[in-house]
Amino acid sequence: MKTRTLAIAALAVRFLTISVPLFAHHGTASYDTSKTVTVKGTVTDLQFTNPHVLLFLDVKDDKGNVQKWQGELTSPNHLERAGWTRTSLKPGDQITISGFPTKSGANSMFVSKVLQADGTPLNAGLGN
Repeated sequence: MKTRTLAIAALAVRFLTISVPLFAHHGTASYDTSKTVTVKGTVTDLQFTNPHVLLFLDVKDDKGNVQKWQGELTSPNHLERAGWTRTSLKPGDQITISGFPTKSGANSMFVSKVLQADGTPLNAGLGN
């Protein structure tokens, strides 16, 4: 009986050791959640794949130079439940996105809000 209990305990510890990094992956550790950034641009690509949907934009700065931006959204599953499809955004669409910028200063954010050109919001799948 003691051997079985020890085996179950060892298995539980092993499972927790493996699962902690998986939960950490879905955090926002690389983003500055105390700040919000907003950019307006043209969609160049939407990668509707696991574990997170990626959105790519061309954004013009104040001088008219094009900057490449990346937005990370939640999982495709969450977005589908919020009404998204693989074609909700297409290359050429004009949108505005807001979210948490990266701590590194790269042109990337964790997206919390998406607005279409006419101002219609797309639910970012975060329960909002």
